Amino acid sequence: MASQAGFERLPAAGYPRLTMSETELSVICKNCGSEVSPYVTECPYCGARLRKRAPKLERRGDGLEAKPRRRTRPKFLRLHRAESSRAFRPYATLAVILGSAALLLVQKATGDSLNTFGGLVVPLEDQWWRFLTAPFAYVDVGYLFVVAVGLAIFGVGLERRLGNVPTAVLLLACGSLGMLVASGIANAQGDIVVIAGGNGMALGAVAAWFAIRRAEAHGAIDDDYDVIGVVVATAVLLALPIFESSADPFAGLIGGAVGGLAGLAAAALRDH
Repeated sequence: MASQAGFERLPAAGYPRLTMSETELSVICKNCGSEVSPYVTECPYCGARLRKRAPKLERRGDGLEAKPRRRTRPKFLRLHRAESSRAFRPYATLAVILGSAALLLVQKATGDSLNTFGGLVVPLEDQWWRFLTAPFAYVDVGYLFVVAVGLAIFGVGLERRLGNVPTAVLLLACGSLGMLVASGIANAQGDIVVIAGGNGMALGAVAAWFAIRRAEAHGAIDDDYDVIGVVVATAVLLALPIFESSADPFAGLIGGAVGGLAGLAAAALRDH
C-alpha cells in the first residue's frame, strides 16, 4: 500500500525488488498536480503523458535503478559548459549587429552607393571578398532592424549553447554561402543586381537554434519551446525579399539550410 514515506512493491517469484523512495517522487503532473515518480511515462492518477520514454533500468543488488546516460561532448562544448557559470557575453551576435549598423551609418553619412560598402554586385568579376562583406551591408534601416531582431532572439540563444567562436563561424558561413549561391543563380539568369543583407545569417541562426533546442527538449519533462514563435520569425525573414530589393530569397534559403544542418550536427555531437 502507498504511504507518506513512499511505497514498495513486493517481488513475485523470480523477479527483483523495485523500490521507490520519497526523494524520488519529484515530478509534478501538469494535468492533475500529483507528485509522481520520474521513472514513469504516464501519470498513474490521471493517465496524462509525462514523457516519451522511460529511462533504462539496471539491476543493483535486489532492486532496479535508473541507468545513467553516459555522454561525451566535444571539447569546445565541454569548455563552454564549464564556463557557463561565468558572465555570458554574446560577442559574436553583437559584433554582427553593431558592425552592420556602423557600416550602414557610414554609408548613409557619405551618401555612397551600396556596392562601395561591400554589396555583392552581379555579375561578379574578381572581387570574391564581397561574398564575406555582403551579409553585413545594408541600404535600408528597416531591413537591418528585422535581421537584428532575429539575431538578438535566436543568435544569442545559439551562442549560449555553442560558444562565441563557433557561432561567429556559423553565422559567417550562413551569410557567405547564401551569397555565393544567390550570385550563381542571378548570374545564370543574366540578371544585373546588387545583393546584400544578413537574411541568410538570421535564418541560419533560427534553423540552428531550433535544431539544437528541439534535441534538448526531446523526451524531457516540462521543457517546451515556442514553435509558433519560430514559425513567425522564419516567415518574416523569408518575406524580406518581397519588401527589400537587395535581399535575395536564395541567400536566405541557403543560409537557413546551412544553419539547420550545423544545428543537427551540433545536437548529435552533444548526445554522444
